[in-house]
Amino acid sequence: MSFLKAALVAVLLLVPLTSVPARAAEEAADWTGPLSTRGRWIVDADGDRFKLRSGNWHGASGTWNGSGSTEDDANHHAGENSGRIPLGLDRAPMAEIIAGFHEIGINSIRLPFSNEMIRDSRPVTDDAVAANPSLRGKTPLQVYDVVVRELTAAGLAVILNNHTNTTRWCCGVDGNERWNTGQSTAAWETDWLFMANRYKDNKRVVGADLYNEVRRNVWDDPNWGLGDDHDWFAASQRVADRILTEANPDLLIIVEGINWTGIPIDGFAHERPTLEPVRRLSHTLVDSGKLVYSAHFYDYTGPNHSGATGTGETTDPRYRDLSPSELISVVNRQALYVASEPDQHFTAPVWISEFGVGGREETGAKQRAWFENFVDHLIRMDADFAYWPLVGWHEGRKGNGWALLHWDVAGHRMGVHDGDDWRAAAWTRLTAAQGRTGQVAPVADWSMLSPDHGDFIASRWMRARPDWDSGARKAVCPDGQRLLGLSRTGNRGLCSDVGLSSGPTGGYEVVVDERHVRPGQDWASGYTKLQCPDGHLLTGYSVRGSAVSAALCSAAPVGATGGRTVWFDRGDNRGASPKGGDFASGHYKGQCADDEYAAGIAYTGRVGSRRTPDALYCRRM
Repeated sequence: MSFLKAALVAVLLLVPLTSVPARAAEEAADWTGPLSTRGRWIVDADGDRFKLRSGNWHGASGTWNGSGSTEDDANHHAGENSGRIPLGLDRAPMAEIIAGFHEIGINSIRLPFSNEMIRDSRPVTDDAVAANPSLRGKTPLQVYDVVVRELTAAGLAVILNNHTNTTRWCCGVDGNERWNTGQSTAAWETDWLFMANRYKDNKRVVGADLYNEVRRNVWDDPNWGLGDDHDWFAASQRVADRILTEANPDLLIIVEGINWTGIPIDGFAHERPTLEPVRRLSHTLVDSGKLVYSAHFYDYTGPNHSGATGTGETTDPRYRDLSPSELISVVNRQALYVASEPDQHFTAPVWISEFGVGGREETGAKQRAWFENFVDHLIRMDADFAYWPLVGWHEGRKGNGWALLHWDVAGHRMGVHDGDDWRAAAWTRLTAAQGRTGQVAPVADWSMLSPDHGDFIASRWMRARPDWDSGARKAVCPDGQRLLGLSRTGNRGLCSDVGLSSGPTGGYEVVVDERHVRPGQDWASGYTKLQCPDGHLLTGYSVRGSAVSAALCSAAPVGATGGRTVWFDRGDNRGASPKGGDFASGHYKGQCADDEYAAGIAYTGRVGSRRTPDALYCRRM
């Protein structure tokens, strides 16, 4: 959950389930993995929309608050000791818990784990699995294995979620702020390759949620694109490509925005950037159709509010303080714009992978109104979602009321649909909402190239080839796409498969001079022209500093009858209605039309010039 969440007071509860929607159970077997994306939609292997109606089954990532004995329930969040495994296995049989998930209308589970859990060799205690004696003697990872197996056998999709480094409650200044706060980036990547490989034969393990709520620690902020050890964009881009190429190409890659930067004190800069940086710098994975972005929203946080009460509390408004129209505007700006603006380099599904509110005993008018308004907006936007949390404890009808399903020590269940939980109507409205269903037609992919700090080779095929310009930073479009746009400075590129009936066929040539410029066809007089040979199109480029170094030309079934010069040395030149979005914010850009391909780059080496791109040679498809 959010920054300094441990300060939140929420002791609310639910009662036994009496009426439940049956749609989720009926749909359990009605989809085929793996999942992928088409524009803003997630689809199954048959191309049918698969809306993530999800919940978080937490516990394996830890519930310990960080002080005192781990064996004392009082030292765990809300007094709920998960025993280092998904919560509730001490109180109810796993089959009953999973049946409850179906009954409340979800089809997928975000399943948090910690990096420590992977290597934790201590068997779980008998008490932690009292209601599931077959799990006795197993390690936390072995229990996690069984949970994954049983969830997917019941038709539910599972998203693996690296929630914490160490097995403890998230998310304050707790040593788990970044993927590499308590461990090296290399160890984090190794753990992800291990987990992705471990479940690769289970096609209902559908996603890798890379890290939860990346945020500031005591001294340092995470960033989006600076190229240092705190660069979440670069770290997530790299591990995503490694998962897809080295472990499991079937997984959706889920990248959460940055949850918090700055010092939460009035007068100091601080904010929740969430997905706002994606507009300026988006991921391009080696496999198109695998990227999903995610964000979290709770009533007690805000666009500039950490969610803290007391220490760390500022005068900034919380989300619950916003009017319905203000809330819509802010949520769209911070996250849902990614899924609502088509044909952009950043267009992708957005999964609101955490949201939640107190249950039966929540009497705050603002909190209740926020939940109703937020649910209405999820419905309005047909957004994918995951409620936090699914499972909780209750004793004598008292406990952590945030959960949708609770069990007491005797195994008696209370749930959201028992008739006395104020959230029931909104929850039913959300899970029963009629959004888009059925077939989703393929759409054009648009991709950003950003060799800002090193190679950005999004082509599987070229990754397997020798270094084609040693010492330069190289950028290559994903397989099946071609280059359509370049920025004059900033080194950014735009790729797409729009209008492309057949992509590159395999052969390539690295062009460093004008050997392919035909006599009488000087399309940029006085400039150096790196032109592709006939039957080739531009799929990449290399730079040294800001200077063009080489053009990568890939063989493709394209014509070669003339072309036009698109100059962008003195301003943007992207056409009247360019698709792809602003792929190089703050820099001049040039772009070929949707029915064209780039066949050359021109620059000048005149005194005072930095040899940056000045023009593109665009040819008709």
